[in-house]
Amino acid sequence: MKRLRPYLNAKSVEELWAHHTARMADYGFDRLFYAYTCFQTANTLSDPEDALVLTNHPPEYVDAYVTRGLFRDGPMLNWATRNVGSTSWRVVRAWAGSADLTPGQRHVFDLNRKYGVAAGYTIAFPMAIKRAAAGIGLTARRGVTQEEVDALWAEKGEEIEILNQVAHLCITHLPATGQNRALTPRQSEVLELVADGKSVQDIALLLERTPATVDKHLRGARDTLGVETTAQAVRKASVLNQIFVLDDVRAHTPGGSGRATTADAPRSADGLAADTAAPIRTGRLPAPG
Repeated sequence: MKRLRPYLNAKSVEELWAHHTARMADYGFDRLFYAYTCFQTANTLSDPEDALVLTNHPPEYVDAYVTRGLFRDGPMLNWATRNVGSTSWRVVRAWAGSADLTPGQRHVFDLNRKYGVAAGYTIAFPMAIKRAAAGIGLTARRGVTQEEVDALWAEKGEEIEILNQVAHLCITHLPATGQNRALTPRQSEVLELVADGKSVQDIALLLERTPATVDKHLRGARDTLGVETTAQAVRKASVLNQIFVLDDVRAHTPGGSGRATTADAPRSADGLAADTAAPIRTGRLPAPG
């Protein structure tokens, strides 16, 4: 139980992620790719800009896999969007040897081979919210075979899954500072007041600003979050934990203001070496593959 305490005590996603990557490395998984979205639809994968992605992989892989859209052909990602639980990457062998690979699938296979994405496990988390999906890809160190990973999982898989489940649950309740779609403190404030049922006139009086200024902040919040209405902005900001953040939590985030910033650290999808465990917030899909 003591191993869970650092997860429960974490004040930000970044703090938790740094601890989690270190713990998974202890099991031999030195490259992680986590993604979470609440904006999935029945027939299409989430807009990459609407997901929280945490990874300690270099940027070249993420650029190819996510930014260029190869994730849509990833076998493990597609498995994770349709299942709950964990699965070995041994299933990729049969997939990679198929003569029926599409050009996109072939590119994913070639990319994984280039960056050493060879052995590992994918965990898809159970969700109680419609349109939500989350998962994590655990990539084993280079040189480790899938047979060795499967043997480890037979012995330690349950505790590894529990640690990742706890990490996921904590992440969904913590503020993340490394976000592309980051609200300013004032934008967060006005959205909080809207969520409390206040009108633009009410907010103007409370903040001692003009209604036009309040409208400007609301417009900026909508633009930042990539939505059309203020109601959508409130929902998305709530999902991304960018409103109703406690002041003492904000004080523990980089800069102390609670405002999100874009991380410069290396990142990647399901499998690459990296120098840092700093998280990246990009709209990226749920689960690696």
